[in-house]
Amino acid sequence: MPVNLLGASEIRALAAELDVTPTKKLGQNFVVDANTVRKIVQVAGVTSGERVVEVGPGLGSLTLAILEAGASVTAVEIDHRLAARLPETAAAHGVPEGALTVVDADALRVRELPGEPTVLVANLPYNVSVPVLLHFLETFAGLERGVVMVQAEVGERLAAPPGSKVYGAPSVKAAWYGPWRLAGTVSRQVFWPVPNVDSVLVAFRRDAQPRGDEQLRRRTFSIVDAAFQQRRKMLRQALAGVLGGTAADATRVLEAAGVAPTARGEELSIDDFVRVAASLG
Repeated sequence: MPVNLLGASEIRALAAELDVTPTKKLGQNFVVDANTVRKIVQVAGVTSGERVVEVGPGLGSLTLAILEAGASVTAVEIDHRLAARLPETAAAHGVPEGALTVVDADALRVRELPGEPTVLVANLPYNVSVPVLLHFLETFAGLERGVVMVQAEVGERLAAPPGSKVYGAPSVKAAWYGPWRLAGTVSRQVFWPVPNVDSVLVAFRRDAQPRGDEQLRRRTFSIVDAAFQQRRKMLRQALAGVLGGTAADATRVLEAAGVAPTARGEELSIDDFVRVAASLG
């Protein structure tokens, strides 16, 4: 029996049944277009037999599209009503028993995922997209790749190269795990309610070898934070607090790492930041 996707009228009826009103506080905008959710699954390259984790499945439109591709899904949903209803929706739309597992929890607090998924596919709430992505990549080393729909501004920042106007701390931290790229735009009209921001798809692939251990990651991220908190300042000033206490201390560490003390944070790649962090060890 094939999996049937949700239509716009059915999504509104489901929301009414559950007394769910999409809220700005939770960044909820439900996708009501079947072609869009199929496009997301296609861009993610989801194949039959894969285990996918979805964050914020909502009423299940993207969930059903992933399941339609033959994958199994672990769905993490913070709204108890939506989490409780999702298995019922899946069963009514032809999803085989055992293909969907729902985790009723805050994605930022999840430490274990049933089924050990290797792919992340999600329409992420705008207000928590970067923290959720970084938490999942840090916590679940088995995640090899993913595609997420996020606010355009956030997506551009995640995929930005050094030197770009939107390159910042999220760009560098995301790059710790591997390369990111913009993978498509999404019309505002496919959402209910229609948001007042544009959305994009962003794809990532985890590097085969990690850049370093947890200690080096933490040290690198603290240096990244310091560099972008005072992004107009030269690194010898911006990093003085985390590289010994004075600009002279910071200069010595930066020069040892092969980084110009007069550079600014937006000029450095993830590899540059890692070298600075490693030279402290």
